[in-house]
Amino acid sequence: MQAASLSARDLASALAVIVIWGLNFVAMKFALLDFTPFQLGAVRYVFAVLPLVLFIRPPKLPWKWVLLYGLLQGVGQFGFLFSALKVGMTAALASVLMQTQVFFTALLGYALLRETMSRTLVIGMGLAALGLLCFTMNFVAADGSAGSTTVFGFLLNLCAALMWAASNIIARKAQQANAGFEPLQFLVWSSLVPILPFLLFSFLFDPAPAAGMSWGQLSRWTGVSWTSWLAGAYLGWVATIWAYALWTSLLKRHPANRVAPFSLGVPVVGLSAGMLMLGEHITGWQWAGIALVVAALATVMFGEKIARKLASSP
Repeated sequence: MQAASLSARDLASALAVIVIWGLNFVAMKFALLDFTPFQLGAVRYVFAVLPLVLFIRPPKLPWKWVLLYGLLQGVGQFGFLFSALKVGMTAALASVLMQTQVFFTALLGYALLRETMSRTLVIGMGLAALGLLCFTMNFVAADGSAGSTTVFGFLLNLCAALMWAASNIIARKAQQANAGFEPLQFLVWSSLVPILPFLLFSFLFDPAPAAGMSWGQLSRWTGVSWTSWLAGAYLGWVATIWAYALWTSLLKRHPANRVAPFSLGVPVVGLSAGMLMLGEHITGWQWAGIALVVAALATVMFGEKIARKLASSP
């Protein structure tokens, strides 16, 4: 049975996910200095499965859900996202655009799972949409262009958000398929799925100096900076296994359109990390977006409780 409201433990888990995924984009930028997007995808999921796959039992549910989740969340979401960051997308804007998954998740949840959208959720999403518009305007209004972003990078980023939303729905369907659904088992074994496709894509599409030669040369791998390896480990162990285990566990206990809005806090952390670690500056547009995102989160988390108190007060 789904919990009626989020407990203190659920809120702590959501906060942890926000921080981990907010730092995620800085780690990606560091790792992409040495790896191609497809190489980084393979590295991320090798870290994610080792050594846990040796100790975690396979999930007891139809394997189609494991495969679908691995393809959508792994190859889809991160294949598109890493490529976007490589061809023309900043870490700050990427952390914002990924949150369009909230709208995709709500729409998919409504269409496929028949989940309803409360009034406070709709209001929160409206505030969040205005916040995303402010973040986007920062890049558009700077000089009439998207600055260091490209149209292709922008579109790839939106595709990544759509894949994330689809994986949210798969996670919900997977837990509905088995009452004994265990998020950690599901995450570890679904992380095996993207490795082979990423390796194949690297051999097929990466430039020869980056793919055909580098995969087979020990000097290429020993020459990778320690920051890139550390970033890969962070992406695999922390951002993939730990954070997604928390995220999937929340989806197990609550409707997808109730959990998804918490990810709107990721841009706040992402922008702060970009400012402190990558030397990015927060402009007036970005501050306006942050304020609206925080307001959206507050509306989603506390709006119904405040409304009930106001309605019951004399």
